Amino acid sequence: MGKVLVIGCGGVASVAIHKCCQNSEVFQEVCIASRTKSKCDALKEKLEGTTKTKITTRQVDADKVEELIALIEEQKPDVVLNLALPYQDLTIMDACLATKTNYVDTANYEPEDTAKFEYSWQWAYRERFEQAGITALLGSGFDPGVTGVFSAYALKHQFDEIHYIDILDCNGGDHGYPFATNFNPEINIREVSANGSYWEDGHWVETKPMEIKRVYNFDQVGEKDMYLLHHEEIESLALNIPGIKRIRFFMTFGQSYLTHLKCLEDVGMTSIKPILFEGKEIVPLQFLKAVLPDPASLGPRTKGKTNIGCIFRGVKDGQPKDYYLYNVCDHEECYKEVGSQAVAYTTGVPAMIGAMMLMTGTWNKPGVHNIEEFDPDPFMEALNKWGLPWQENFHPALVD
Repeated sequence: MGKVLVIGCGGVASVAIHKCCQNSEVFQEVCIASRTKSKCDALKEKLEGTTKTKITTRQVDADKVEELIALIEEQKPDVVLNLALPYQDLTIMDACLATKTNYVDTANYEPEDTAKFEYSWQWAYRERFEQAGITALLGSGFDPGVTGVFSAYALKHQFDEIHYIDILDCNGGDHGYPFATNFNPEINIREVSANGSYWEDGHWVETKPMEIKRVYNFDQVGEKDMYLLHHEEIESLALNIPGIKRIRFFMTFGQSYLTHLKCLEDVGMTSIKPILFEGKEIVPLQFLKAVLPDPASLGPRTKGKTNIGCIFRGVKDGQPKDYYLYNVCDHEECYKEVGSQAVAYTTGVPAMIGAMMLMTGTWNKPGVHNIEEFDPDPFMEALNKWGLPWQENFHPALVD
């Protein structure tokens, strides 16, 4: 079929590239590019001989548009799959525009100097992508990503109108460390220490960090404390799901994690404001990231399961209806298959599927689009095929 250029070589990229190589009928060629070429070379070495996919590697600084343009022009991929940092979305989008190449990412842009993530920066590219005749598929991870596909699927097959969506993200995994984050510590801690917010009756309602707590009994994981956070897919779902009255996002955290985080926050270690240390400027959060375990190293030690999904409430044929769509993923199984824990797996698999949707022309809509704007059925089918089978519950326990 074609060729994908993957930018980034962290935990999620590693899963996505493993999956592209399993799917070599579609992904005949993969070029892996990152600032650290040695990481790309190590992954290439690991995968070669296990796949028909041809793998090449390149060095690129994703902050530099000219470098990206030169790389895309050299490689001529059908799709650029951005699995670098969210700070680099715009430079990569600029390069895709300049070369008229389809673009896919898993997380929306946030400027490095403010812990604020929203779609406005990327949505500003809509007309230019449309005029160039190329597609940007935003947020093809799990949340955002699969949660948007679940929403589109629920609307298409189960409801006439959806009024309430609660997105529940539960990680019941245990890695044995007193404190570690399951994905990039910088992004993770920024997300958790920011104010929460949810969408209700056409506007945002802001909450203090961790102010709203609920307890939920998750299938195959058990009872967990979960907290309301701001999350980017709320913003696009509020626009794209007609008749919606409220959308909330909850994530589970153990008490040990929260205690550590509170302590680190109190002493200023989660700050993103540079401080002067021994004559050199350092960002406390970036320093903290350097001393914490690398999320990629958690794979072999993590046991347990994740359970992520959406509870929908709405109306079908004039009757009220509840419906829960979710996926359960096993950390140890993921590690056995691709050498990563389930948090990277649940993001990396949908990243490959999103790239496949564009690569095969199954989804083709020039412009900048969020994932719920496309037909969910082929994506839902691919989730079952490529390792993230979904489950349905027609009588779920609701979140008050």
